[in-house]
Amino acid sequence: MKKNYLLSKWLNNDLTASELADFKTDPDFEKYEKIKKYSAELKVADFDEDAVLKNIISHKKIEPKVIPLYKNWMFKVASIVLIALSITIVVRNFRSQSQLALNGKRTTFSLPDDSEVVLNAGSEIEFRKWNWSHNRKLELQGEAYFKVAKGKKFEVVTHLGKVTVLGTQFNVKARNNRFDITCYEGRVKINYKNLETIITPGKRVTFENGKQINSTLNTTKPEWLENQVSFEHENLRNILEEVQRQYNITIIVKDKLPNELFTGKLPTDNLDVAIKIIATTYHLEPNRITANKIILE
Repeated sequence: MKKNYLLSKWLNNDLTASELADFKTDPDFEKYEKIKKYSAELKVADFDEDAVLKNIISHKKIEPKVIPLYKNWMFKVASIVLIALSITIVVRNFRSQSQLALNGKRTTFSLPDDSEVVLNAGSEIEFRKWNWSHNRKLELQGEAYFKVAKGKKFEVVTHLGKVTVLGTQFNVKARNNRFDITCYEGRVKINYKNLETIITPGKRVTFENGKQINSTLNTTKPEWLENQVSFEHENLRNILEEVQRQYNITIIVKDKLPNELFTGKLPTDNLDVAIKIIATTYHLEPNRITANKIILE
């Protein structure tokens, strides 16, 4: 009640210096100031007291309606609350929604149409709930698996290209200059620079530095959902970056990175085995400095 009383006095500029200083410490003060500013911009017709008085006198049979002073400031408080709620609703509906999977973690969530998304480690997705049924588009940084609900066009936009589908299951990975898209169900259309490609279930297409690589697979979902990460003709730099994301560790290579490309799988639930495979393949010696830091030389 005291807070409402101070709010009313503040709206009428009746606070003393000490009361104003105390009121400014309220955690909602900044919100009140914004609402007061926006409310002040609303224009209301001027109140003509003389005209009202003449009208009352000329209609003596009509009892005047008296509004107590305390109701006046209550109306102001109610208006502020209403405006605040309206602003909150608008912001929540129009602002972008984000989902994040930190290094060493995965995040599973549903979109407004009940499409399912699984974010791989070190990945982020941004989308807008507002008008989703007519504009099913999201932005992806990293890698994600999508199980799309049947319906209208669904788009995934990355810094390397765009993927367009209609009720399907697919995986998108956009890291550095490499763009991997795999289709598990339905049809997937990919736009990469000036190229447009359509792939069907069991097909994968990779774009890297302007080159396109097509391949076939016999899995029904991404290997990383089964605690394995699959590579096909990838350089060691990309492989080490992925291992660092999956285990949330730091890997340092003292010598120059080998140029040989790697095709195979690494576990995402056993760091020692993953490092041993890499070290054996590239003739490197692993040296574990701390629990989260490994040197290859």
